[in-house]
Amino acid sequence: MARDVNNEGKNLVRLVLAAALWIAACAAQAALPIQHWTTSSGARVYFVESRSIPMLDINVDFDAGGRRVPADKAGLGGLTHALVKAGSAARSEEELGRRIADVGAQLGGSVDRDRAGLSLRTLSSERERAQALATLAEILQTPAFPEAAVAREKARLVDAVKEDETKPDAIASKAFYRLLYGTHPYALAPTRETVLRIERADVENFYRANYVAGRAVVTILGDADRALAERIAEQLTAGLPRAPGAPAPLPAVNQPTGQTLRMAHPASQSHILLGLPAMTRDDPDYFPLLVGNYVLGGGGFVSRLYLEVREKRGYAYSVYSYFLPLAQEGPFQVGLQTKKEQAEEALARVRVVLDEFLARGPSAAELKAAKQNLVGGFALRIDSNRKLLEQVALIGYYRLPLAWLDDFTARVEKVSVADVRAAFARRVRADHLVTVVVGSGEK
Repeated sequence: MARDVNNEGKNLVRLVLAAALWIAACAAQAALPIQHWTTSSGARVYFVESRSIPMLDINVDFDAGGRRVPADKAGLGGLTHALVKAGSAARSEEELGRRIADVGAQLGGSVDRDRAGLSLRTLSSERERAQALATLAEILQTPAFPEAAVAREKARLVDAVKEDETKPDAIASKAFYRLLYGTHPYALAPTRETVLRIERADVENFYRANYVAGRAVVTILGDADRALAERIAEQLTAGLPRAPGAPAPLPAVNQPTGQTLRMAHPASQSHILLGLPAMTRDDPDYFPLLVGNYVLGGGGFVSRLYLEVREKRGYAYSVYSYFLPLAQEGPFQVGLQTKKEQAEEALARVRVVLDEFLARGPSAAELKAAKQNLVGGFALRIDSNRKLLEQVALIGYYRLPLAWLDDFTARVEKVSVADVRAAFARRVRADHLVTVVVGSGEK
């Protein structure tokens, strides 16, 4: 009898997916054994052994995000992050790329207002692992910052800035952060002038001051034991620059004065943002704010903002709210797009919904549904090595408790209506809210 190969393949895929979901569900319930130590160079290491697949995922983060950049050279953090990968003292950018590709590895990275880092995914087999790790160590420890690459990346960033100057969403976001943070580094965004002011020496100096061993955070997850993980961490950090002491302290985040900024734009829709600085990554109000925001605007189709602004009145296709926790107070943000002619009505309705929520908090039924959804969806936060790596990297970089993920669902379950009301009262003061409307017809 001939076999139905397609059906067998589909059945195999279903079995693999079912197994992955089962593993994720178990991981959500079981303790996550995060091991932590410090290398001889002072780097902090966070390691989770996982032998389910023959892969290693590695992340190396630095306190080298936008908050460490001087105001007159905004964009320097992103440029440095891009140029670290643009060639080493021994190899060109193309040669480094080939060495990564030859062993089937993947090199990535990210940069934001707080941190900058590189990530590596590689097979755990000896030859592949050794070449991928040696290449990552070379990239991290001996970047050459060639002049041609500096000119190329500056040109790319200038082009991106020019494009952003035409986009209403980008215009709104940059204006929003300026109103929220004033002279604090979190307000910075690159302009053509600040990017053109950056020289190769600025990039090299920023790297040497911020990509330092004593402030590196290494996250390792996958097919390795503790001894191998220790060797990997030493290999990746031993040759990094050294810098004495802690970085310079940053200014405090001050609450803004409540105000509304309206900006003209030819787009057919108005882009509206509303918010204030609110939450740190280690905030004691983290879980009440998380649960409460799910009810307010983070729960998609079941959130109050969606039901009141879109479903009942049709003011917007999408309306949302979220907290973005950072090392210092990150923003609480409400956002929507709406037709210009109904922008004021839509904004007024958003403010009514927010005011009502601040006054009364969620209902008992809303709170129960929010907690059920957050607990039920927790497994999706760690259902792949990449996601789990990012969660552990956050724990490491922001110095959260090692049991942060283990305790997540229990802490969500403990949140009460009173907790939500009290947390929002502390963190979301209506008199400090700033509003940006781009496309209002007014300057």
